[in-house]
Amino acid sequence: MANGSQKKKTKNKPRKTKKIQIIPLGGIGEIGKNMYVLRYEDEIIIIDCGLAFPSDEMLGIDIVIPDITYLLENKDKIKAILLTHGHEDHIGALPYVLQQINVPVYGTKLTLGLVEVKLREHNMLHDCSLNVISAEDRLEIGVFKIEFFRTNHSIPDSIGIAVKTPVGTVVYTGDFKFDQTPVNGKPTDYYRLARFGERGVLVVLSDSTNAERPGFTLSEREVGNSILEIFRTAKQRIILATFASNIHRIQQVIDAAVHYKRKVAVVGRSMVNVVSIAQELGYLQAPEGTIIDIDEMNTMPPHKTVILTTGSQGEPMSALTRISRNEHRKVEIMPGDTVIISATPIPGNEKLVSRTIDNLFTLGANVIYESISGVHVSGHGSQEELKLMLNLLKPKYLIPVHGEPRHLIHHAKLATKVGIPEENIFVVENGKILEFTSRSGRVTGSATSGKILVDGLGIGDVGNIVLRDRRLLSEDGIFIVALTIEKDTGQIIAGPEIYSRGFVYVRESESLMDESRAHVCKTLDKVVNGAKTDWSLVKNQIRDALSRYIWEKMRRRPMILPIIMEI
Repeated sequence: MANGSQKKKTKNKPRKTKKIQIIPLGGIGEIGKNMYVLRYEDEIIIIDCGLAFPSDEMLGIDIVIPDITYLLENKDKIKAILLTHGHEDHIGALPYVLQQINVPVYGTKLTLGLVEVKLREHNMLHDCSLNVISAEDRLEIGVFKIEFFRTNHSIPDSIGIAVKTPVGTVVYTGDFKFDQTPVNGKPTDYYRLARFGERGVLVVLSDSTNAERPGFTLSEREVGNSILEIFRTAKQRIILATFASNIHRIQQVIDAAVHYKRKVAVVGRSMVNVVSIAQELGYLQAPEGTIIDIDEMNTMPPHKTVILTTGSQGEPMSALTRISRNEHRKVEIMPGDTVIISATPIPGNEKLVSRTIDNLFTLGANVIYESISGVHVSGHGSQEELKLMLNLLKPKYLIPVHGEPRHLIHHAKLATKVGIPEENIFVVENGKILEFTSRSGRVTGSATSGKILVDGLGIGDVGNIVLRDRRLLSEDGIFIVALTIEKDTGQIIAGPEIYSRGFVYVRESESLMDESRAHVCKTLDKVVNGAKTDWSLVKNQIRDALSRYIWEKMRRRPMILPIIMEI
């Protein structure tokens, strides 16, 4: 007999699979422009916001920043920007991004000190929310539970970031090396890294810069020893050029100067700014009276002085480059000066650095540079350190970042050696949307990404066409044809006048100019048809006719610009 009350059967709804998306908008396949997006459902955080410096073919461009179209499309979902350290390739795009996406920014004290300088230059400081954190802090931003860990790099206050999400933990190493004897006495937080590994790490985004280099990267203290030895043997003035942000290096120069009773002058706008901020925040220690004004230095015996300067990359307008060309207002090379270039040339800058070194030698200086001395070490870990990071964190998935394609591929090969399956390593491009669940990882699509070129106050108004024109102008110059035409009849009233810039010197090429005018007149006779004339077509015909003539005559292709005025 059936029971009067029968239980209703309910269908179990399938659980929604939790997913996290990681989208690199910069920093992959390149050195610079670091920007990584973490998204869970409708919440986004951004890690780093860097720029890149223009390559040789980007004529007239000041800096390159990431394309943030994806962020603008999801503006209401963005909760915060987290910064790992104060290098330009990690903070340099911040003023441009905050103009369009004003969200809280989190970083360590020195990092935000350098950010403040940038925002002040853009008159944005009072409009932005800057929040100081330390390597020991924890944050909750929406669904994201965030921890930090101390790393060693070529600038103090560098951190890595661990983000606990509903899917799993994502770790971004930032720029790092494992320095056992750091200048500031604060080694990487191995314990915290190992603890993340024990708890379980889903994905690691790890620095790939030195993935080609075997072994370990030398400690920054090794540079200090080399600098001390140079100071001991230098008989006259010492001039040292390094990256303005390399505060550990600057500290060791100051320490050596104090040891050998020399005074230090700082030259170069970025160097002056960073030294001032680092002293103010307590990251740079100098006994009172050690750092003096450059004008005061000129009254002192050369063997009692040191000049700290910018220009280690041979930048055309940097202090050291101007000194090497005898163009600096306050510093001239004296025979017997010791010049130390404490940096490795960034790829593409080798010729600039070599030219600066040659100029300095010619002026009588003794130049010491990285390729023949121990005056520079990298701030990035080599192969054994990359392996150690992976062994400490024990991630399920790896995304190699912060490197050119060869660096990413080398890093991927290293990861397979420490036991990460090849299918769990994602060597991707900027803009790829990587989606992870607790059990799977895959590329699911692409977001808009790329380069936005900054030229003066113009942001994004210079593109490939403008760069092509600039390249043509720099290679073959410009040929301008100007004439005035009676609108109704099409008769030439004035001209054609021909002007040349960067092509030939007009006075020495009168026959060429005369023949060019003749070709223009001949073309006009063929195509001008009174008031019905299509003047854009006429310009194209003039351009084509002159282009053919000049190529046949001189095997050159200047930019030809016809200008037709109607009256």
